[in-house]
Amino acid sequence: MVKTGHVNALAGETSPYLQQHAHNPVNWFPWNGEALETARRENKPILLSIGYSACHWCHVMAHESFEDEATAALMNAHFVNIKVDREERPDLDKIYQTAQQLLTRRTGGWPLTLFLTPDDQVPFFGGTYFPPQSRYGLPGFKDILTRIAELYEQDQDAIRRQNAALTDALRHDTRPASTEEEPTTEPLSVCVEELIHSFDSRYGGFGGAPKFPHPTNIERLLHHYVLYPRREENDDTAATALDMALLTLKQMARGGIYDHLGGGFCRYSVDQYWSIPHFEKMLYDNGPLLALYADAWRLTGDTFFKTVAKETADWIMRDMQSPEGGYYSSLDADSEGEEGKFYVWTPEEAQSLLTTEEYDLFAACYGLDRPANFEGKWHLRIDRDLNDIAADQGVDPGQAHALIDSARQKLLEARRRRVWPGRDEKILTSWNALMMKGMAVAALRLGEPAWQASAESALTFIRENLWKENRLLATCKDGKAHINAYVDDHAFLIDAILAMLSNRWDGSWLEFAVTLADVMLERFYDREGGGFFFTSHDHEKLLQRRKDFMDDSLPAGNGVAAGALIRLGHLIGNRDYLDAAEQTLRRAWPGLRRYPHAHNAVLSALEDRFYPPLQAVIRAPAAETNRWLDAARPILNLRDRVYAIPDDAGDLPGLLRERTPRNGAVAYLCEGFTCLPPMDREEFIHHLKQREPG
Repeated sequence: MVKTGHVNALAGETSPYLQQHAHNPVNWFPWNGEALETARRENKPILLSIGYSACHWCHVMAHESFEDEATAALMNAHFVNIKVDREERPDLDKIYQTAQQLLTRRTGGWPLTLFLTPDDQVPFFGGTYFPPQSRYGLPGFKDILTRIAELYEQDQDAIRRQNAALTDALRHDTRPASTEEEPTTEPLSVCVEELIHSFDSRYGGFGGAPKFPHPTNIERLLHHYVLYPRREENDDTAATALDMALLTLKQMARGGIYDHLGGGFCRYSVDQYWSIPHFEKMLYDNGPLLALYADAWRLTGDTFFKTVAKETADWIMRDMQSPEGGYYSSLDADSEGEEGKFYVWTPEEAQSLLTTEEYDLFAACYGLDRPANFEGKWHLRIDRDLNDIAADQGVDPGQAHALIDSARQKLLEARRRRVWPGRDEKILTSWNALMMKGMAVAALRLGEPAWQASAESALTFIRENLWKENRLLATCKDGKAHINAYVDDHAFLIDAILAMLSNRWDGSWLEFAVTLADVMLERFYDREGGGFFFTSHDHEKLLQRRKDFMDDSLPAGNGVAAGALIRLGHLIGNRDYLDAAEQTLRRAWPGLRRYPHAHNAVLSALEDRFYPPLQAVIRAPAAETNRWLDAARPILNLRDRVYAIPDDAGDLPGLLRERTPRNGAVAYLCEGFTCLPPMDREEFIHHLKQREPG
């Protein structure tokens, strides 16, 4: 960011991305009433630019165009310029990404650049990144500014006709589909068949470059494996699904998309081999991936998956958790103006820091003895198996692992002295919830109380800072929380709390989850058409009010909401929650039936609807609850939830009031509406062991 004497209206915003543009010569506004009224009053088109702080090409366009005086002069003369952080305003991003795709017939992305008519905010021209001068087959940005200004002056009738067609298309996108057809389990199998078809059997993952982790796809494969013994159709895809999931997880963690020194995953790989990432590291990927690696450890006992989970959790707590408890959003791809500079090495750098024995093993393992793979430097990925290298070099395997650990620690310490990439320190409710769930699931699988404690700190932060007057807020930075939360925030948070309660019971958490569910139904649920709107009923009126059922970079809020309501509804016996989940599945059904692989979060709720997961309530003296959990943890199914409620717990809601202690300790086991007689600890553990593996 180049600072000048000029300060625009972004200076007072909490978003680091907006603050990065506060000293541009462009007269930027945030999206607010003042900006929209200025455009109407001056009859100027709106130039809308949407991005986020870890976005490489957002930085490029900022340096090339928004910091350029001549470009800024054109922008200021002809447009009202609005800058949006897509992470704070996903409502706007979802609408205008869809509009851009309708206008251009091309995929969207960031930076998103759109020109809107001032009275109704309908886009009439747009794209993503534009270079300052024509290149890459793209027109130059200054030329676009001039041409759009002339078009708006000379041909507003044509713009209005196009806007009417676009508005109709956006409205059609949100029209309710028929909910008369009864949902079935068929999409669960069809989705796996589709994933098999698109699977990269050599390197794992789905499709070619660029290759994304797609945690919801991997979760679907693991759940298919777990559910296989209970299926009515005796298909043969269960083992294939497990193999696909494990290969993908292993290849990602061996590749350069994984940070082999610090832990955690980058957002995606630019190649099909997982070798060279786009170097930004996002919180929302790493929460679900942490849970998946812990699940893989639970299913296989392979210490490789356990190590990846541990290193990822350690990175989050070390580098991404604020002193107050909330999790930061992301690390930038760039440092010192160069993408990936923080992460790459030269052999000479590594040699100067390591002993000869350490370097010889490390170089062979992580590819420093091969040609440079990133702009003349070396980005680390596991090139060969360490045990094979040790055998070739005549080193004892145990000693080899110790030497590699020592080398990695030395390089990590040296890397920490480099200039760091920017860290976006805003705390987003939805992304925090994804990480809280990941920490809780991993803590349950691996028995790591520090990870549960990390999740609890984040939950405390949210309750103290982002829950105000019975309303959830979406974002917080530097003590300022604002923006009404979206359905994702509510649904993800309920889901995370339920996962956390499986590790440690706290009645106040359940009370908070129930309150959030009630608020979600009151403010987001469509009682006539089924499903949840992305924005609340009292939200700012925008060009489109969406209901999203397909996953994107995050799991679909409607899917997570339905699944969380099914679990919570069965736990406390609330039929309103179950009915809302049922109607949400019916509303999702037409799209789900056509494109199962794009609806994995909804599929998880459909799975819970037809194959209810085990929910066990243990009532025991507080001193005994950990004994029950420790005995159950190694034999729990991936979908099981066990809630160990101390017998001196206070007033419990709904059905839980009937789960009373008997003779000291007892377990109540239910799957949906089907419950077994109360069990003692021995019977409980025996019942868990009798089930199919997984």
